[in-house]
Amino acid sequence: MRKKERFEKIISWFRENMPIAETELEYTNPYELLVAVILSAQCTDKRVNQITPPLFEKYPTAFDLSHATQENIFDYIRSCSYPNNKAKHLLGMAKMLVEDFKEIVPDDIKELQKLPGVGRKTANVIASVVYDKPAMAVDTHVFRVSERLGLTTNSKTPLETEKQLVKYIPEELIATAHHWLILHGRYVCLARKPKCKACGLKKYCKYYQKEEKKNIKASN
Repeated sequence: MRKKERFEKIISWFRENMPIAETELEYTNPYELLVAVILSAQCTDKRVNQITPPLFEKYPTAFDLSHATQENIFDYIRSCSYPNNKAKHLLGMAKMLVEDFKEIVPDDIKELQKLPGVGRKTANVIASVVYDKPAMAVDTHVFRVSERLGLTTNSKTPLETEKQLVKYIPEELIATAHHWLILHGRYVCLARKPKCKACGLKKYCKYYQKEEKKNIKASN
């Protein structure tokens, strides 16, 4: 199967079987999503959603958060991964958002990356989710699932994966495709033991085809 056809088949399956695909992070405005995405690095969305309600109650705006101390923020986020670094990033982000951006979360990926704690992945999430821009955020799920399905080939970095994906995904579907791949990786194409038998994409999946060949060879 040619790569273009593989993309078409997989996109078609997702459109039919997962017509609604959205972030599982809970937020009510761009500031809250930015905080949540920073916290979500190497941490589950479920854990972040437990942390953020009391954090947002105490610091409902970037202005409020900018007047906190790193220690104050740490107390609210201590149960997430790398709380010291994230507390430092959140405080720096809030201060810059107030001082340089008048509390408005920017929609430009380069501008977003100026904020402490915001790398390309986080910037792409904000740009796509908040501003509906054709930005492909690549996390561990997207990286793994794309390679297994055969949407990417020999990609060594998230940026390589991003470039290969956006080459074949229609621009208007890029933001949604990000969620398709994340959710598929979170619930079906698991890192250690993918649920291949229950996967509707197995007939298009390079990983599944490779594993099937191994099994046939082993049984002979």
